[in-house]
Amino acid sequence: MSAAKERGVQRARRQERAPAVRLPCQCAQYIVERMSRRYETEQFMYDLPLERIAQEPVEPRSSARLLDASGREVVDRSIRDLPSLVCAGDLLVLNTTKVAPSRLLLRKRSGGSAEVLLLEQATDRQVDQGSGSASGEALYLALVRPGRRIRAGTVLQLHGEDAVVVESEALGEERSRLVRVLDSRIISQFGQVALPPYIHVPLADPDRYQTVYAVSPGSVAAPTAGLHLTTEVLQECVRNGARIATLDLSIGIGTFRPVTASKPDDHVMHPERYRVPDDTMSMCVRSRRVIAVGTTTLRALETVALTGEPSGTTELFVHGEFDFKLVDLLLTNFHQPRSSLLMLVESFYGPGWRDLYARALRGSYRFLSFGDAMLLGRGEGKRLGGG
Repeated sequence: MSAAKERGVQRARRQERAPAVRLPCQCAQYIVERMSRRYETEQFMYDLPLERIAQEPVEPRSSARLLDASGREVVDRSIRDLPSLVCAGDLLVLNTTKVAPSRLLLRKRSGGSAEVLLLEQATDRQVDQGSGSASGEALYLALVRPGRRIRAGTVLQLHGEDAVVVESEALGEERSRLVRVLDSRIISQFGQVALPPYIHVPLADPDRYQTVYAVSPGSVAAPTAGLHLTTEVLQECVRNGARIATLDLSIGIGTFRPVTASKPDDHVMHPERYRVPDDTMSMCVRSRRVIAVGTTTLRALETVALTGEPSGTTELFVHGEFDFKLVDLLLTNFHQPRSSLLMLVESFYGPGWRDLYARALRGSYRFLSFGDAMLLGRGEGKRLGGG
């Protein structure tokens, strides 16, 4: 039996022997934090020049550059090369979430402009804080601009008609508001896809902020590592022997927020809904290598491995000495300083991420959502001189 196959068999046996650990997300996060080292958030600062923040996606998608750090040698490639890096026994896992048209451009009755970014539908507990909803209406948690000038009870209009009522003052650290959409049809008719706050150039084609395999509306941000992939690239990966599996994690506004706590252990993740089909987990267990396309895919898979829950909400904060159960390779973009995503990269790859980022900056790689990508091997950045 080959070493790769034996590894897959042993992984399957471990999965079969080990009882599922079913814990609430808060418990899961506590366990992860206990496994972390005592980092300071400032350790995840680096100098990111504004000109390195990609303002538009490259065309075609697969022409994006790929910094291959999947092994001992770091190589400059492009996404077109990805099929040559996979083989029989590999599994690519995709997050099929779709960015919802959650941005509404409105006006106050007085004529002043306002913007509402719908984050997620309100829970029963949050609905109790509002005034309820009638048929055709919907209650959402949302970000409202200009926040300080719009008080609870303010009615916002669309094309001269009442459209949204702000039901509450700011809630929690995110300063979100409870809003009532008077006719939920306006979301699909007039809502726009919200771009990240660091992108200032209007997007000519809104589909370029969706993956080619997006099917499940519900995210306020795209799983950006997947933006590079085309149907042709995925088909070529399959021809080379890899298989493809899917899951869904709805990405929240927290993905744009830096970690403000001085110590990562004090950071609280925004809860995000996820669903991982049983077939996907079964394929992971029996694969030679699991390749997560994006940090959201990794977090969903490792949440199920940790809790045994195939669906629900996750607050999993991957940082420090995290014990990865499933993911072997990670396809991901270059992330913001002080972000939870960057802390995940260090946990997965190792402190050699600094060498990779320095190399990418010297080599004029493009950063953040519309930027280029890396292919990271688990633990490869823990080697001295890894970049």
